[in-house]
Amino acid sequence: MTTELNTITFKSQSHPKHRFQNLYGLLGEDLLYQSWGQLNKHSASGIDGVTLPQYKQQLVKNVSRLADALKQKCYRANDIKRVFIPKANGKQRPLGLPTVEDKLVQQSVSQILQSIWEADFLRNSYGYRPNKSAHQAVQSLMLNLQYSGYGYIVEADIKGFFDNFDHDWLMQMLKQRIDDQAMLNLINQWLKARIKSPDGVFDKPSSGSPQGGIISPVLANIYLHYALDLWFEKKVKPRMKGRCMMIRYADDFVCAFQFVRDAERFYKVLPKRLKTLP
Repeated sequence: MTTELNTITFKSQSHPKHRFQNLYGLLGEDLLYQSWGQLNKHSASGIDGVTLPQYKQQLVKNVSRLADALKQKCYRANDIKRVFIPKANGKQRPLGLPTVEDKLVQQSVSQILQSIWEADFLRNSYGYRPNKSAHQAVQSLMLNLQYSGYGYIVEADIKGFFDNFDHDWLMQMLKQRIDDQAMLNLINQWLKARIKSPDGVFDKPSSGSPQGGIISPVLANIYLHYALDLWFEKKVKPRMKGRCMMIRYADDFVCAFQFVRDAERFYKVLPKRLKTLP
């Protein structure tokens, strides 16, 4: 399975416009077992209360049944369990906890998506990517500010991004590289899965993807790659008088500018762009 994912990566690198078919067919026992090894075995249970150690007790049987459900296209995403965890600022962060089986399939799909889009993602994107970290993002920013003549910065984060990005636009973005309706339907199931709040109320989201879902980080990176990263490279940079750069970690980003006028112009246009993000 690693060989098949590497083949996808090579194809993506060598053919930037290629749209991949037959991705859904990769969701067999081999990839599921590989994904099992990458799951956090101490993660909290989903809405069904099943923990990873419990699932492991009959792992061969469970994986075989799940692989068969995927093959027969009768797999259905489960509801999401909503929990709240405290943040350093005293507020609470909402998390959505999938079931073990949803985590397993999401991890498998995440690997496939990562194999495709790693070739497309820009170097200035550091969040939730292989061999990249927040420390590297900070180091890159520090070195650029120290040695590359940037004197002005604009720092921002997209408030509520994970809960609010547009599903229809995300699907259009995924279609830039995916020509496999079964795979797109599977991802759409997770986007539309009902969320059960701590007080027992069910809500069906019309936007976003819950933080806590394994698939959410790569979907967020794909969305922001098209909506923010490429916009900055193709639209913002050519209009600036001096040098400028952006470093992004998930939905937090810093833009640096050589000239104050460029920073001011960008500062004025940025809220308009964020408000009109698809």
